[in-house]
Amino acid sequence: MHRVRWWVYVIAAVVIFIALAPIVWLAIASVTPSAALLEKPLHFFPAQIDLSRWRAIFTQGQNSPAGAFRIAMLNSLIIAFGTVVISLLVGIPGAYAFSRLRFRGRRTALMSFLATYMVPTIALVIPLYLIMANLHLLNTRIGLIIVYSSFVTPFVLWSLSNYMDGVPRELDEAATIDGAGRLRILWSVLLPLTRPGIFAAILFATLLCWDEFLYALIFTSTTASKTIPVAVAEFSGKFSTDFGLVAAGGVLAALPPVFIALAFQRYLVAGLVSGAVKG
Repeated sequence: MHRVRWWVYVIAAVVIFIALAPIVWLAIASVTPSAALLEKPLHFFPAQIDLSRWRAIFTQGQNSPAGAFRIAMLNSLIIAFGTVVISLLVGIPGAYAFSRLRFRGRRTALMSFLATYMVPTIALVIPLYLIMANLHLLNTRIGLIIVYSSFVTPFVLWSLSNYMDGVPRELDEAATIDGAGRLRILWSVLLPLTRPGIFAAILFATLLCWDEFLYALIFTSTTASKTIPVAVAEFSGKFSTDFGLVAAGGVLAALPPVFIALAFQRYLVAGLVSGAVKG
């Protein structure tokens, strides 16, 4: 038994090392002088620490590459927050309707939401661009929030409707006998029981917005509206080839999703194991 546990720990340590090694290297590269990053052979630990990129990101003006990244990070936070809020406001009631109500075309509508993810992103660029241009939404945060909500909301609705299907309908019937209406049942019965699923949807919806690159690249061209993926891409293209600055931007870009995952960790674990426990 002890030998099995020992090997389990070894395998877990290897998996953790493989998962964390790129992040650790990003952090080290962000404080390594540019000349040291191009040395052969490459040294894992730098002989001296260079914090100039971090100072540049937090102190330089918005016309500089580092300052533009700071603005892009704020843009990404606002856009992700707005998209997640809209998706939840639409997705939660919609998921309740698809899970608890029976109406004609219900399954067809659900399959149509799933089919939206089968359409190549590039196929929607031109029609969306024309729509946003006519509505004067290019180079705006509101425009990206609307575009992102168009594909994040169906994801939230689909995932939450499946999660609500796992909640016994007997609880709804008991609440109805006690005089609760549909909104009361949704608020007091389903939402507390589907909390792990909601937090999982928040996490994945945030990641969908945070990592999206194509729409952000095409629909934004000013510093006031660019997001993190576009800003990081410009570090090694339009502005410079400072790989240390790219690494610093990568570390900062990874922090918000990591914090969200850590904050919701216990709810996500509860959501994973809830189906294994029978009442």
